[in-house]
Amino acid sequence: MVTVIIPALNEEKTIAAVVKFSYSRSIVNEVIVVDDNSEDATLLRASAAGAKIISSQIRGKGISMKEGVAAARNECIVFLDGDIDPYPDTTIERLAQPILRGEADFVKGTFNRNAGRVTELVAKPLLSIFFPGIAAFKQPLGGMICGRKSLLTHVHFSNDYGVDISLLLDMYLMKANIKEVDIGGHIENKSKTWEALGPMSREVSKAIISKAFPLASSPQHISALQSIEQINRGLQEGLRAHLEHRRLAVFDMDNTILQGHFIDACAQRFGFTAHLQEIREDEKDPIIRTKRIALLLKNLTMDQLLNVVHGIEMVKDIKQVIKELQQRNYITGIITHSYSLIANYVMNNTGMDFCIAHQLEFFEGKATGEVNTPSCFFADPGSLCGHGFCKTNVLQYLCESYQVSPEGCMAIADGFEDRCMIGHAGKGIAFCTKDELLKKIAWKHLEEKSFLPLVSWADAVQ
Repeated sequence: MVTVIIPALNEEKTIAAVVKFSYSRSIVNEVIVVDDNSEDATLLRASAAGAKIISSQIRGKGISMKEGVAAARNECIVFLDGDIDPYPDTTIERLAQPILRGEADFVKGTFNRNAGRVTELVAKPLLSIFFPGIAAFKQPLGGMICGRKSLLTHVHFSNDYGVDISLLLDMYLMKANIKEVDIGGHIENKSKTWEALGPMSREVSKAIISKAFPLASSPQHISALQSIEQINRGLQEGLRAHLEHRRLAVFDMDNTILQGHFIDACAQRFGFTAHLQEIREDEKDPIIRTKRIALLLKNLTMDQLLNVVHGIEMVKDIKQVIKELQQRNYITGIITHSYSLIANYVMNNTGMDFCIAHQLEFFEGKATGEVNTPSCFFADPGSLCGHGFCKTNVLQYLCESYQVSPEGCMAIADGFEDRCMIGHAGKGIAFCTKDELLKKIAWKHLEEKSFLPLVSWADAVQ
């Protein structure tokens, strides 16, 4: 059996869902939340959800992880972050099974997300120099891991941003059998602010270098320091040049990339067209409408839903255009009110970089009818448009995450619900739409089912 440990600090919004998710897995019989002196209702909500609670005496993720390991009663221990909801359905099984089957001693989880800035700019370059044996790990700084208690009790848990990479390096140096597994799906968690990247980079660098050169005064250490300083200067110059030209292209999915609407195709396949139309006509609140429509998919399997989208043709030149845009330094992705299972399928089949969609819940491979909406769809005090629930909020979130101005965005969509996003993007493009107002708002209008003109327009985006 498996113990799940969740270090948590001020995660009252998500902690109960993470605990319940953990207990929903048949291989889990213990969930420990190590509360890091939270100042909100994290502890109460975790306890109400059934978790065993440990109140850490010293604030810091490393201490919390160590205290959780000491309290765990199982040999197989999974660590999850407390700020993620939802997790892909089989996350815990994919992390734990290699250890339960005796195939590994330590497992790192990887998942579909945009590459972390510190991972790409700091960790991977240093690992490639000092620890090439693990440089190929996709997400060496990831916090979703599984390990044997008998080994975890013999490693050092640093109490800063370097804790996760330190664990990986300790296991590597102990010659443990390490495996990286894809837990599937897309995960949205909190991105670090640019202000936090400096301390994070320093601590990650310190962790890697300290493992490579335990004696700080060694000649090898001094030589390495000089090399790192040269690498750092190169990284700064490259990053500055990259950010000056980076742009963003976001696509709607239904009736844009897909030559059809996924939920309409489901309605036709599974016989709920009339019910779907009734919901669309009667329910004006977009959030409630999203939840009511998701209920129509209850008990349908992942395979059934993927078979539906597989039967919907995509615009034929989408792969070519995405490749062309990426060569012009565009980050490309999908913003859709459809579901992440479907958006991930489209993203993976077009070569895009990201997708943002509603998360349809599954239990034992079947849809529960429940759906979770990423927080970036909702407004905050700094929202551009003032709408409480809008794709423009997602666009703004992406701009902030990628450090791209709204003027540096190209948005392509077809429906009335896309008007706001098209209006706020630097270059909004209406695609084969019947919505006359969307045409007026848009910078350009594509009449044919082809994205090729986007390539010639790409350089017009500043």
